[in-house]
Amino acid sequence: MLDQLTVLAIPSPGTGVWYLGPVPLRGYALAIIAGIVAAVWIGERRWVARGGQPGEVQDLAVWAVLFGLVGGRLYHVATDWQRYFGPDGDPVAALQVWRGGLGIWGAIALGAVGVMIGARLHHIRVAPMLDALAPGVLVAQAIGRWGNWFNQELYGRPTDLPWGLEIDMDHRVPQYSGTEDADLLFHPTFLYESLWALAAFFVVIWADRRFRLGHGRVVALYVMAYTVGRGWIEMLRIDDVQLADVAGLRLNVWTSIVLFLAALVWFVVSARRHPGRETEVYTDGRTPATASEESGVEGRG
Repeated sequence: MLDQLTVLAIPSPGTGVWYLGPVPLRGYALAIIAGIVAAVWIGERRWVARGGQPGEVQDLAVWAVLFGLVGGRLYHVATDWQRYFGPDGDPVAALQVWRGGLGIWGAIALGAVGVMIGARLHHIRVAPMLDALAPGVLVAQAIGRWGNWFNQELYGRPTDLPWGLEIDMDHRVPQYSGTEDADLLFHPTFLYESLWALAAFFVVIWADRRFRLGHGRVVALYVMAYTVGRGWIEMLRIDDVQLADVAGLRLNVWTSIVLFLAALVWFVVSARRHPGRETEVYTDGRTPATASEESGVEGRG
């Protein structure tokens, strides 16, 4: 039971769906879409500053979003498959993305594949494009996490800190759904991750400007910054997942550890082999000037 130190109870929305006539507007989907728009806008500005042409990030975003949605859902279903294909599972629910359930690592992995395909078709170098996009992805994650708030999902264990998240009884995990637990507040892990992602965004932007990072090192720094936060936030969560105890830790904690180490190795190796930043962002020899002449758009250096 919470004591009187709790001074801020964060309410959860009564509903995550509103209707515009017969059309449902889902808070989860709106948060994801808003995040994508922000990421594309930030990525576009960064890409142009790197010497690319306006509009190219939007072209590649189509590939990234489609592949990312598929990858995110596949990761979620693969790591929690009993919910959909177990004895009491519902296979059809595996397709209901709007109800929540997008694994970030699957989304990033296949989203990057989509960027690579689009970049190849547009004769764009992959590393500078990914470096341009990475900080915006952090903002997308920060905004997208509010979709979990609308769905009242992925919250943390009960807390007696001076803040906490209200969760309706019908959205609670079974162990905290009794009448004696009615006054419990929970760690707002969606908010923790949102704030962490925003802080990581500013750190990555600062480091990129200060040290002129290139050759995939912005991506590596993004992965390191995000996984440090995701690791400790994940350990607060109490949502029922299939792989909640893998050698004593949740799968996503292990994933964060492995990816942090992999990104650190890449950052160090890349800095030694390719110090500085790329001066060319196209694979066909185009410069900003010639690219603008071909596209009819004024080039920016």
